[in-house]
Amino acid sequence: MSRQRTARWAVAATLLLAGASAFAANGIPVFGTTTHGASTDFTVKTQIVILMTLLGLLPSLVLMMTSFTRFVIVLALLRQALGLQQGLPNRIITGVALILTCLVMRPVGEQVWTQAFQPYDEDRIGLTQALQQAEAPISRFMLAQTSKTALAQISRLSGETAVAKPEEHAFTVKLAAFVLSELKTAFQIGCMLFIPFLVIDLVVSSLLMAMGMMMLSPLVISLPLKLLLFVLVDGWTLTVNTLVTSIQKF
Repeated sequence: MSRQRTARWAVAATLLLAGASAFAANGIPVFGTTTHGASTDFTVKTQIVILMTLLGLLPSLVLMMTSFTRFVIVLALLRQALGLQQGLPNRIITGVALILTCLVMRPVGEQVWTQAFQPYDEDRIGLTQALQQAEAPISRFMLAQTSKTALAQISRLSGETAVAKPEEHAFTVKLAAFVLSELKTAFQIGCMLFIPFLVIDLVVSSLLMAMGMMMLSPLVISLPLKLLLFVLVDGWTLTVNTLVTSIQKF
């Protein structure tokens, strides 16, 4: 079945590209190659390659250019601290992180939609200008979450010349610095969530050793205590509130 689906997708992609090539050969603009009588910087074939590449990189872009990385790492560390490796599946962790990402990234998505996609869809701007318009709000969001130290380090490693403003850095430099900053912030938040549960594990282990119950796993006793503490303090609400409010406004 998987081979048949792959073959169907391959045939569909071939037909799509063949149809686009036929339109281009007949002079029909597939992606709006003219803007008020002026041609864009790319031909139709080049635009097809760019858009297909962006669609293929879309999952990676969602991971790297949004707060999804921070959310999923913190939730994974929280699951590890609670000892719920089997009780909290990866799909739940990913789903919660994705929902929170959509909530946080909604203003950025609205700006990209109104400033880049709609004008491009209405043939008021070309593909190059649309990409530039879409980059602006994403860059502002990333710079708001990026530390100056990480930005300076990545700029130095890339061999980039000195710039007057952070906005003038190359997009790849801002993206790499943003990812490093997100990893650092995620580990900081995860450490704060991990410490209380680590204390419970240490206390339970010490009590069991003092009572001579060496054969009893501390996890059997500490897991209900950690779950009870997490429920009593409304842990999910506190965790979500911490994650969402940790995003700096841009």
